[in-house]
Amino acid sequence: MPNLRLADLTAEIEANVRRALLEDIGSGDITAQLIPAERLAKATIITRDAAVICGTAWVDAVFRQLDPRVAVHWQVRDGERVKPNQVLFHLEGPARSLLTGERSALNFLQLLSGVATRAQYLADYVAETQVKLLDTRKTLPGLRLAQKYAVTCGGCHNHRIGLYDAFLIKENHIAACGGIPEAIKAAHKIAPGKPVEIEVESLEELKEALAAGADIIMLDELSLDDMREAVRLNAGQAKLEASGGINESTLLPIAETGVDYISIGAMTKDVKAVDLSMRLSL
Repeated sequence: MPNLRLADLTAEIEANVRRALLEDIGSGDITAQLIPAERLAKATIITRDAAVICGTAWVDAVFRQLDPRVAVHWQVRDGERVKPNQVLFHLEGPARSLLTGERSALNFLQLLSGVATRAQYLADYVAETQVKLLDTRKTLPGLRLAQKYAVTCGGCHNHRIGLYDAFLIKENHIAACGGIPEAIKAAHKIAPGKPVEIEVESLEELKEALAAGADIIMLDELSLDDMREAVRLNAGQAKLEASGGINESTLLPIAETGVDYISIGAMTKDVKAVDLSMRLSL
């Protein structure tokens, strides 16, 4: 599946930001009203952590929607690695607007940079292999596209976006369809041209999936020896994806078996936000 591009996310970004501002501001920022409306200010935003930056377009959208008089001056770009205490961007404009938009803007930037940073960390682990690391559908509700874009900023890749753009036939689907061949045949009939991926739990199931014409085969918690044998049996017929319980200690050995993909739900599910700070000056 192709990676998301920022150019494809314009409407999504605007919608994300509208919801975030409505959630935070509601009927109005009563604390900002303490500041005279005509007062102008500047602000500098820094990172406290080493990170990979992602989310600049969401920050721009926050201040564009909130108050077009606010100017955002970026010192970094999405995908750039930064060091602790590095300046990320400057703001200029009405003091009320800078303070009202601060939390929504930084929430997007700290979350998406956290995803990108984690993705880059994992990608570095397997940089000497040919494997591609994939995200999953284990994302925050309402922010899937944003998180999947962040994954690409960190050097990893997108799996399917949702339930509509590719088949992923798992154990329960197989049981309900009556078997692996039956499930794959039905998928090809329902949506010709859509990628068909199926989960297998043994080498015998792998052989069934290959014979039935699966495009991608997910090896669910197979041993390293079985993964190596799966690569040999496959011989390039389908793409092989390793999945299930993968962590830092198992990631590189799995990559070295020769599988094409490794999917990691923790890339978007277990995210530590980057620590950011805004300093205001009048």
